[in-house]
Amino acid sequence: MGGNAAWMLNAIMKTKNYLAVDLGASSGRVLAGVFDGERLQIEQIHRFDNGPIQAAGHLHWDVLQLWANILSGLRIAGTRLGGSQITSVGVDTWGVDFALLGRGDELLGNPYHYRDARTVGMFQRAFQMADREEIFSQTGVQFMELNTLYQLLAMQLSGSPLLDAAESFLMMPDVFHWLLTGEQVNEFTNATTTQLFNPSKRAWSTALLERLGLPSHIFHEAVAPGSQLGGLRREIANETGLTRARVTLPGTHDTASAVMAVPASNLSGQSPDWCYISSGTWSLMGVEIPDPLINNTCQNFNFTNEGGVGNTIRLLKNIAGLWLIQECRRIWIQQGNKGDWDWHRIVESARDAPALKFHINPDHGSFVSPPNMVDAICDFCRNSGQGVPNSEGAIIRCALESLALRYREVLATLESLIDSTIQTIHIVGGGTQNELLCQMTADACNRQVLAGPVEATAIGNVMTQSLADGDVASITQARELIRKSFPLRQYEPHEPARWDEAFSRYQTLIKNN
Repeated sequence: MGGNAAWMLNAIMKTKNYLAVDLGASSGRVLAGVFDGERLQIEQIHRFDNGPIQAAGHLHWDVLQLWANILSGLRIAGTRLGGSQITSVGVDTWGVDFALLGRGDELLGNPYHYRDARTVGMFQRAFQMADREEIFSQTGVQFMELNTLYQLLAMQLSGSPLLDAAESFLMMPDVFHWLLTGEQVNEFTNATTTQLFNPSKRAWSTALLERLGLPSHIFHEAVAPGSQLGGLRREIANETGLTRARVTLPGTHDTASAVMAVPASNLSGQSPDWCYISSGTWSLMGVEIPDPLINNTCQNFNFTNEGGVGNTIRLLKNIAGLWLIQECRRIWIQQGNKGDWDWHRIVESARDAPALKFHINPDHGSFVSPPNMVDAICDFCRNSGQGVPNSEGAIIRCALESLALRYREVLATLESLIDSTIQTIHIVGGGTQNELLCQMTADACNRQVLAGPVEATAIGNVMTQSLADGDVASITQARELIRKSFPLRQYEPHEPARWDEAFSRYQTLIKNN
């Protein structure tokens, strides 16, 4: 949406305005959703940096700086839109990370970052207390050492005084909803990312918490997206001018909000015919189903069952995503390499490189957090007998094609898990702007790809608020409105035989490396 002041003034008189606070691992934003009853428009109000802070050998989030930036965004929104014209506010963030509150609601330190090294080796310690099968049967969540379970276990095993003093566990969006309202709740979609929540019972797994020696009294009852927490704290309302705004829970896990905004033309059933890729730093690829799928096959493929909006389950796989490209770009800028490191130029350099020559496993451990992603990609290619990409464009093309081939691999597993054929892949999020990757996805998977909207997370956040306020009657209606409001780009597969051959080589490479 443009910044046309006359249009905005007119819109204020006729529409409802919602605010989405969308916090990502590298930046945060406050966005306005302006809904006129037929179409939704999104305007960025305030953007700010985010990222890990290194202190005393650990990585943390600067939670108070994030809060200060959120307040700045709310103040700007109140001035620009008219504070009394804003209906509600909701916050979404990434999953797994949390804060602890002690007696008197004191914040116990800055929350740890999920890439902090204290969880290294926690699988082995956890499995001495509860085996993998028990953990998966209780939670249905894929095994990643960054999960909340292993973060809390690391604190418990180190004798953390913070855990001893804790009286309340709040995930990152729960923290900001508490700061906004004074209410302490654990929202359902983010709770399911912890590997401590039973999605079948829609409750914390007290049996697993007891087995691991973790305190169960600090957790709150899980609250569904769409729940309204009430008005802002008085001092916040006065400071920002948002005197009538309520706080409404979206799907507080950013992927849950993004999936809510998938402009699918049909509701998911037991056998959905579409899947999604929420494309950004991570690629989250999955389907929306009514109930968790917890069985040996799902566990063996390390898929996860996470909560969705509308009491659904997101059966998905975490894939490395554009982290590979972001880190290459960071290294080239850091090294002072000559050239324009604009995102568009980087993609164009990949377009000009030889096709399907180099492959990597995007989810190989060497790409999780290497000091130099460029070297890591080149080393993988060299060590697997492929030679070495000889230009920046060749390195980026290798990463993008490998992601597309990884999507094909995950697609096949998804289809086997749900016993159904996926006809359409919906790509949402920032990765939709990478037209080359979208086309590669269609080519590698031999499926139609529909890309958009870009601002899926904020849109899903806003539409959940709108649904709670009664502006739309259902998720189906919300998705119809999204299709009308935001352009989609369609990609059809090309050269399937060539990609079949590349996938065969990719599978051999992954098996042997």
